Amino acid sequence: MGEASRSITLAGLLAHARQSLKQAGIEEAVLEARLLVEHFTQTDRTTALSAPDRVVAEEQVHAVAGALEERTSGVPVHRIIGQRDFHGVTLRLSPETLDPRPDTEALVDLVLPALSRFAENGSCRILDLGTGSGAIALALLKELPFATALGTDIQPGALETAMANADLNGVGDRFDAKISNWFEAVDGRFHAIVSNPPYIASKEIETLSREVREHDPLQALDGGKDGLDAYRAIADEAAAFLTPNGVVAIEIGHDQREAVTALFHGRGFSSAGQASDLAGRDRALMFLPEHLGAPQQKRLGNRIDCR
Repeated sequence: MGEASRSITLAGLLAHARQSLKQAGIEEAVLEARLLVEHFTQTDRTTALSAPDRVVAEEQVHAVAGALEERTSGVPVHRIIGQRDFHGVTLRLSPETLDPRPDTEALVDLVLPALSRFAENGSCRILDLGTGSGAIALALLKELPFATALGTDIQPGALETAMANADLNGVGDRFDAKISNWFEAVDGRFHAIVSNPPYIASKEIETLSREVREHDPLQALDGGKDGLDAYRAIADEAAAFLTPNGVVAIEIGHDQREAVTALFHGRGFSSAGQASDLAGRDRALMFLPEHLGAPQQKRLGNRIDCR
């Protein structure tokens, strides 16, 4: 952009960013250009509409140029920005955490009605296995002011990020974090166990987009030979950590509903709900121990369908 960068306007910078990303084949070039420009110029959509001729500072122009180079080289836009909005909370990202996708919001929406019933008791304990950035737990805490949550992960850096995100979103006093390989270091019982576990079959990792393959942590993606290792670990032990009327809610791959359902049914759980993502694909399942029986399942909202 050279000498022209000293007098480039906000509208001109946005146009340049859109064009650069389009030429690089970025699918959501318009949206991502706006996100990058807004972040590095500290503006918003209102500013872009009301002051398109605003001159952008030279250092901000260079920052956007660097960000565009990163994006066209395959770095995801939210990794460049360093944060993402997710179901009403703002999440800072780190190398040890997944970049939470909007699809995961289907899991939050699925389990919320089941947890809201605990409001009358004034308490609700949530266990988020493999919490990463804290996305699921923090979104639930934001919606449920009477709830507390424990987030576990095997990466200390992820837990540091989750704790910082809890403070950032004003729920730090209700969120705790612990290093644990699934239930290994967990004590007590919970009204809900939630998780977005690794569910990609090992042989499919190389087929993922470079944005995911090269920038999301491998341990948060690789679900073993058939992609079901994490579900086995959760289904094998979850019942021992649930309150008598507790639920398990998990994200799944779009083609895993039948396999995961069969796995949980085989461990003594019954289906309590399902949800689809924005594209209409299977994305989340909810289960409860079969000992609750039909009346309790009905009160929980059995077979909730968030599609």
